[in-house]
Amino acid sequence: MSKTYEYVPEPALVKGNHDFGSITRLVTDINLRPTPKAWYIVFGISNLLLFVLLASIGYLIWQGTGIWGLNSTVNWGWAIINFVWWVGIGHAGTLISAILFLFRQNWRTAINRFAEAMTIFAVMCAGIFPAIHVGRIWVIYWVFPVPNSMAMWPNFNSPLLWDVFAISTYLTVSFLFWYVGLVPDFATLRDRIKSKFGKIAYGIAALGWRGSNRHWWNYEKAYMILAGLATPLVLSVHTIVSFDFAVSVIPGWHTTIFPPYFVAGAVFSGFAMVLTLMIIVRKIYGLEEIMTDDHIEKMNIIILVTGSMVGFAYLMEFFIAWYGQVEYEKAIFILRATGPYAWAYWIMITCNVLSPQFFWSKKLRRHVGFTFFISIVVNIGMWFERFVITVTSLSTDFLPSSWGYYSPTMWDMLTYLGTFGLFGTFFLLFLRFLPMIAVAELKGAMPQADPHNYNDEGEYAPHEEIIPEPKRSY
Repeated sequence: MSKTYEYVPEPALVKGNHDFGSITRLVTDINLRPTPKAWYIVFGISNLLLFVLLASIGYLIWQGTGIWGLNSTVNWGWAIINFVWWVGIGHAGTLISAILFLFRQNWRTAINRFAEAMTIFAVMCAGIFPAIHVGRIWVIYWVFPVPNSMAMWPNFNSPLLWDVFAISTYLTVSFLFWYVGLVPDFATLRDRIKSKFGKIAYGIAALGWRGSNRHWWNYEKAYMILAGLATPLVLSVHTIVSFDFAVSVIPGWHTTIFPPYFVAGAVFSGFAMVLTLMIIVRKIYGLEEIMTDDHIEKMNIIILVTGSMVGFAYLMEFFIAWYGQVEYEKAIFILRATGPYAWAYWIMITCNVLSPQFFWSKKLRRHVGFTFFISIVVNIGMWFERFVITVTSLSTDFLPSSWGYYSPTMWDMLTYLGTFGLFGTFFLLFLRFLPMIAVAELKGAMPQADPHNYNDEGEYAPHEEIIPEPKRSY
């Protein structure tokens, strides 16, 4: 006997009584109206932090890596921790943009634009750390496959060189994907802005866009190709970053679980950062009707899933250490939970495994304040995950006589703090001069874009008003 279920339509992507014109005005007026004083204040703070970064790097080049807390045992410190953390932050943008686009998830249209921007700026911050960690930064060109006066070539067997190719490719494809999506919106700003300089600037960026059928055909084809190119990069980039650790023979690193474990962790932290920024931005600019609670709930579900995957990976690491019966592996995992860095380990477990479990509750998944708190907690936990992986394995290697405790210096902290200035400076410029929401894509996902929602007279009438949706039997 078949059961009859009541048909429940999908929640609207945009709340309120909006049409194409109101969406255009709501988003682009943010860029067209005078710059608020609060923006200048926050921009000044970001610039101050950016100056701290430049000063820290300058002093590092002058003095050398001895100003950091590195020692003969822990020769990778905060620089590598921060590198992996920032690369992970950049994963959510490409996932939201490319993979959800290929799976035709229209809810991405409200958040994909500034998630893509976040990806580019996060990868820029990440790329700084390997460059300055080499010590003699004035010969950084040795890592690139170009002939030089000493006929030296990079070691292509080194995963550190793989990072150079992976990160540069990821940054290039992400930037192209982001820019191509911006082209129709550049044209909208070009047509709406009053100043002559603005018309010229946005006109150049719009590449002559006129919205013709051929323009749209080329645009959609290019966007699809770039989405196809970007999708494997989501998996490959952090997989290659994990090889920095996994291909070594250091206890706690030499494991095959690292690639999927790092990818899940990157998506986990990336979505948390998108939520942190999205909640702030939508409140300041009054975009609650576009960045809705439904978007927050869907992203919290992804955080719950990926957080559970990360927790499972933590358990599997302990299981394999026991099952493999390698004394060094067993010792390192016991020391992580009970040794001198146990405080960092349990912060990691609390933030990454326990905190996302609150999102089993639908009420908490849709609670904006609670979501904002958990998103910050998750990113703190993911930073400590990278700290635990890097420092605990290096500080307790094969010889107990060489064990040492790692403590960062002021310069480690200032360099990390300064990258927030770099990220914040570019992100604020993006919010001020570029549309933070993909206007053209959002319009394409609205009911008004469906030709079936118009009656014979050409008036907008949603489909359910013309032909009521029947109950469906399964």
